[in-house]
Amino acid sequence: MGIMSFLRNRAGAILIGAIGLAIVAFLIGDVVKLGGPFMGGNRTDVGEVAGETINYEAFKAKVDQNEMQFKQQMGQSTLNPQMSAYVVENTWNQTVMEILLNKEVDRLGLTIGDNEIADMLTGKNPDPQVVQAFANPQTGQIDRAQLSAFINNMKDQDANSPMMDQWNNFLVSLRRGRLFQKYNSLVRNSLYVTSLEAKEDYSQRNKLANFNYVSLDYASVPDTKVQLSDTDYKEFYDENKARFKNEEESRSIEYVVFDANPTKEDSMQVRAQAQKLAQDFRTTSNDSLFVSINADTKAPLLYYKKGQLDPALDSAVFSAATGTVIGPVLSNGAYKIAKVVDVRVSPDSVKASHILLNAATLGGMDKTKKLADSLVSLIKGGKSFAELAAKYGTDGTKDKGGDLGTFARGSMVPAFEEAVFNGKVGDVKSITTQFGVHVVKIEKQVGSSRVAKVGLVDKAVVSSNTTQQAAFAKASGFLSSASDQKAFDDAIAKNKYKKLVADNVSASQSMIAGLDNPRELVRWAFEADKGDIADKVFEMQDAYVVARLASVRKKGTLELEDVKKEIEPMVRNLVKGRMLAEKMEAALKGATNINQVAAKVGRQAQPVQNVVFANPVIPGVAQENKVVGTVFGMQPKKLSGAIKGDQGVYVVEVNGFTNPAPLTNTFSQKQQIQQTLIQRSQSQVVDVLRKGAEIKDYRLKFF
Repeated sequence: MGIMSFLRNRAGAILIGAIGLAIVAFLIGDVVKLGGPFMGGNRTDVGEVAGETINYEAFKAKVDQNEMQFKQQMGQSTLNPQMSAYVVENTWNQTVMEILLNKEVDRLGLTIGDNEIADMLTGKNPDPQVVQAFANPQTGQIDRAQLSAFINNMKDQDANSPMMDQWNNFLVSLRRGRLFQKYNSLVRNSLYVTSLEAKEDYSQRNKLANFNYVSLDYASVPDTKVQLSDTDYKEFYDENKARFKNEEESRSIEYVVFDANPTKEDSMQVRAQAQKLAQDFRTTSNDSLFVSINADTKAPLLYYKKGQLDPALDSAVFSAATGTVIGPVLSNGAYKIAKVVDVRVSPDSVKASHILLNAATLGGMDKTKKLADSLVSLIKGGKSFAELAAKYGTDGTKDKGGDLGTFARGSMVPAFEEAVFNGKVGDVKSITTQFGVHVVKIEKQVGSSRVAKVGLVDKAVVSSNTTQQAAFAKASGFLSSASDQKAFDDAIAKNKYKKLVADNVSASQSMIAGLDNPRELVRWAFEADKGDIADKVFEMQDAYVVARLASVRKKGTLELEDVKKEIEPMVRNLVKGRMLAEKMEAALKGATNINQVAAKVGRQAQPVQNVVFANPVIPGVAQENKVVGTVFGMQPKKLSGAIKGDQGVYVVEVNGFTNPAPLTNTFSQKQQIQQTLIQRSQSQVVDVLRKGAEIKDYRLKFF
């Protein structure tokens, strides 16, 4: 295989897969959430990680590469704003972790020698990336002859050539991947489980507790009977301060949406336009050109089987004669028109082979077509198709004799598909597509069905200028009257608008309820101060938005006022817990067993069997860590005090414990625990490295 052909066909897979294969173990787990001064840095920096800047151009190149891969995986030509934001976020996380891991590798002095690189390329067990890039397509095993030829050819390349750049990048990715594997091994091998830990874990998972409990649910106290004081809030906040650590800065936005969706009049206007197009479609002499000029969704004229078209058109198309125009019909927000260009019986699938010729390397299209005609003549004269494919082919099928396998309609580009589905078995012909010139042989045709060649024209129902202007005028009028928070709320009440709230929006967030692409709004929110009202109307798809910045949550431990609203239910349970605990403690006075306590509080004692410490769930209730933890610290036939759990206040009485058989061999138990630790360490390594580094995220300026 030629060098240019190899790099063209394989380089994408090599470069895209390199980083992911190397650091996948470190990327499983928590998403990296980073904060910092949002509009800081200089104009060319996307961020800073542990003192190392991330240049915009380099980062954008990675984003573009990952977007291309994502489009291929999703089978889409474009990405919506949410998908694009997802790619940017993943690229950022990947870049951050690559920098942090590189610094760790350097700090520890881990290296890869030239001999090790050579072994990764040509040794007995080559690196998986090398196997993937140089695998024989028929066997799946590495083609060592191909690899050796490629390496020898690279020695003759200019040091600054694009091919040499790609090869050097591949070698860098191999080196980086092996270094990260070594780092991962160091972390994994540092984990150790003692015999005492193994025995304790075994006991926690197998020692059974049987007990009875009585409970008073928090829900049994009406909220109206509970008065919350500032002291109550502060008590809960102080006891749970660790829960209020904010990993990244966020903003809360209040906003009003002014709908600019198409009206009934807009729909009728588009329908009239579609009706005129349907009349013209009947008389046009060039169906393909008509579709190309007039359709919102440009699609070539293709053959379809029944059931493949839009249901609003499908039945009518397959009961119509050639030349019939159907529609317009309204479906999925668009008026659609179909013209039946041809109807015939056609194979369901075709098995074919081809030889793809590249005009760029053969001196132009004329020379390429002449070569294709010569190959057609040779094949018709008895020359082996497979041998000619191996000699002249330029894509991955050349090593398989040009075999494309068996495929159904819709699998190939239109020109290629029409040639093989409308031809006969045994035909050898030359076809030109956007990929080059193909010499094609139809090996086999399977099945037969009635198909229709259809031209499709669609016109989306969109908002007219009148509709857009009316919505914008409403939004502008509201904005002019909303000079401050009070005026903002008063105008909403007066006009009976609906105020929406987007709580805790992050700088990288790409979705807000009711808004299709809110990035401009998010960018404003992170430049504004608390209480600010945007000085402009934000334009979304079929909507206009007026917004106010309601609150700011800085990175770090949040203040009580920042969380007061969200902790209110928990503070209420705290106060209810005091009330119910007093009732339980009163019932415990003079009681010698759980049934006496239950009778005093008007409840029945509930039995629980076979609970283990490692799974602190009360069947039919919920997970109650405090209750189960108390049980395993008690003596049988003793009453506990009042326990304030998550669902209510409890009193328990232990009936007894069932101890497991003694653990005679701790080896397998230690192995199980160690495996769990290794899996957990993958995400914890990410978390530790992230928390130990200063990370500044300026993406908001660019994305």
